[in-house]
Amino acid sequence: MLSSAKQQLRATIKAMKLSRLSPEYRAEASLRLMQAVERHPAFAAASTVMLYHALPDEPDTHPLLEKYAASKTIVLPCVEGDDIVPRVYRGEQDLRVGAYGIAEPIGPVFEDLPAISFILVPGVAFDAAGHRLGRGKGYYDRFLSALPARPFLLGACFTWQQVPAVPFEPHDIIMDAVLAL
Repeated sequence: MLSSAKQQLRATIKAMKLSRLSPEYRAEASLRLMQAVERHPAFAAASTVMLYHALPDEPDTHPLLEKYAASKTIVLPCVEGDDIVPRVYRGEQDLRVGAYGIAEPIGPVFEDLPAISFILVPGVAFDAAGHRLGRGKGYYDRFLSALPARPFLLGACFTWQQVPAVPFEPHDIIMDAVLAL
């Protein structure tokens, strides 16, 4: 059964995280990963990007948030019920802790969805074909499939989160590229 294969992969990645995600590793790998995101042509060309406010076990996106808050329109996901609602990021001072302990902006809802031309997508695991394993609630797949225009989707993860194959279903959204450092 596909959902049990996904659950097993989540458990495997969680076990690996315990042994591999020291604060020093996360800081160093996150910095290198965000520098690679910054150099990506799709990010460089985008004037409106959707990033995410990282959880402690995800690559830290704070350098990008702070560096580009004044020069790009940055949108962050907010969980409302079963959906992601994009809100404008205006700085750390306008964040509150939302669902799942994730810092979310309290700014206005971002209505111009076709303007988002780049989305940095978090995940538990990715494979080289762009398949992504999320946390299991389907928030990103629902959000991404409902967008009126497809932006460039970049998965970002630590090297130990890149696996040979992620189990996937027809509704799972495939990334355009994956960076793993």
